[in-house]
Amino acid sequence: MTSVIKLKNVSYRYPVGDDDVLKDVSFSIEKGKFTAIIGNNGSGKTTLCNTIRGFVPHFYKGNLEGEVMIDQIKMEDYQLGQLGEKVGYVFQNPFIQVSGVKDNVFEEVAYGLENLGVPVEEIKIRVEEILKLVKIEHLRDKNPTGLSGGQRQRVALASIIVMNPEILVIDEPTSQLDPIGTEHIFDIIRLMKERGKTIVLVEHKMDLIAEYADDLLVMHEGELVLQGPVREVLANPALEQYQIQYPHVTEVALQLQKEGVPLSFIPIRAEELAEALNMNGVAKHD
Repeated sequence: MTSVIKLKNVSYRYPVGDDDVLKDVSFSIEKGKFTAIIGNNGSGKTTLCNTIRGFVPHFYKGNLEGEVMIDQIKMEDYQLGQLGEKVGYVFQNPFIQVSGVKDNVFEEVAYGLENLGVPVEEIKIRVEEILKLVKIEHLRDKNPTGLSGGQRQRVALASIIVMNPEILVIDEPTSQLDPIGTEHIFDIIRLMKERGKTIVLVEHKMDLIAEYADDLLVMHEGELVLQGPVREVLANPALEQYQIQYPHVTEVALQLQKEGVPLSFIPIRAEELAEALNMNGVAKHD
């Protein structure tokens, strides 16, 4: 399958920095895949997102080495406006994503389409659809600047989805949300994947990553230290050294394994633990 995102030997240093924040990073992401980026604070996750989005080097400048390709075109051959139509970026902080120039949520979500010159009737149809999808119809007449952090995050996500980009880069979208709001955001991301979108997500909530993501990229101090399918990466003993939280069931399973309990495989979802134990003759308990 065709790679829509490809980085080869990419290193990057910000203009005011002395050290590279990305160090010889190489990977590719196939069209329609949901890839999660994990790592501790300062590992380079957001900078990596900015590189895929084209903010590095088009906006932040600095020193970029290696090759970044989006949809088989080199990053330096794009203009930011072109990238904006191809790659949708949801910031970690929803307070900086709201434009501040629109008086209600409906107009805020429509703002990007207006800038692209989409006909008014089409804008109305697309915005109505997205408001329902993201379940913010009740906010349509509210001023975006008066919303809570969680509400703003959903408006920010809606304003990107409505543009219909091929690639969605989403940086910690659930940081402002309660558990119910978090589940809902992941439901939206799942729907986007079902529609064939390529999704790159930075997130710390490992149970949800294990549930929804296809592949994992593990960043540590600017280096890509592990990559591959979610199950393979989470079962890799090397992951433990980077002090990254496991899904809760995986953490329990690994502890049982250390205590001598045999497992047929390392579970990454809650419903798998009984199976991992039962296949070795351990009885299930109600």
